[in-house]
Amino acid sequence: MKSFKTYSVAEEHQGLTVEEYLKQILNYSGRKIQKLTRQKGILLNKKTVFLKKNVKQGDVLAVLALEDISFGVEPETGPVEILYEDGYLIVLNKPSGLLVHPTGQTLKGTLSNYLAHYYRQQGSIHTIRPLHRLDRETSGCVLFAKDSHTQALLETALKNGKLKRTYRAVILGNINPPEGTINASIGQHPTKPNRRAVTSKGERAITHYRTIQNLPGASLLDLTLETGRTHQIRVHLTHIGHPIVGDRMYGKGSVLINGQALHAFSLHFPHPFEEREIVVEAPFPDEFLKVLESLNS
Repeated sequence: MKSFKTYSVAEEHQGLTVEEYLKQILNYSGRKIQKLTRQKGILLNKKTVFLKKNVKQGDVLAVLALEDISFGVEPETGPVEILYEDGYLIVLNKPSGLLVHPTGQTLKGTLSNYLAHYYRQQGSIHTIRPLHRLDRETSGCVLFAKDSHTQALLETALKNGKLKRTYRAVILGNINPPEGTINASIGQHPTKPNRRAVTSKGERAITHYRTIQNLPGASLLDLTLETGRTHQIRVHLTHIGHPIVGDRMYGKGSVLINGQALHAFSLHFPHPFEEREIVVEAPFPDEFLKVLESLNS
């Protein structure tokens, strides 16, 4: 049985053609619109419609929900901690030491493999679509879309700064001032291809930080990203002389933690189809809490 998603045309969108509404308001690609047209998957007020027809306030546009036919990764049994889920998206709490998605020669044992298995257990098929990545040693919130349209809307929210990500990190030393912004471009490291570095030739990168607690020789920070460059938080904190505890790539390892004390604490974003805000928080993992306990003792 075909499933349709419905949208009511607002006053400010009156006069757009059906095609313009699909592209500009709903973020459908031209290729996806062609596919929907072939399947008679676009209805206006319950009737098939030409793409060039203009819409008016109160019109109801119904769009066929195109079903996925594969997970895109091999389903594999593994732990999946769900922080939030509905029919459009799911947020998982990634443990440290786990990749988000298969890459290079690592094809199994990732969070995406485990999520595919979870979907299969639920009797549904959704291509695995992570909206962002976390480093292997970073724990916390990871957002996945369940369909391509939801993915496109969430990607737009991320690009426009409406999908807000907050991190917590334990760093070496105390920052002065205790609250501020790091604005330093990040690009490829000049001699180490697997690393990033602050460079004038890099891409714009902005990190906001706030000290939550000063500890003996360390600090607990709250960090928000205005941009999303690879290794951004790690590179920025090292750049100002306060690397993350346990970060072997940009600082040095620590006996306090097997990995780095960086945690994707929360996500805050508008729901792509419902008029409400989604706020999700991931509790600190045990290894992160042990770092704080050790420094406080």
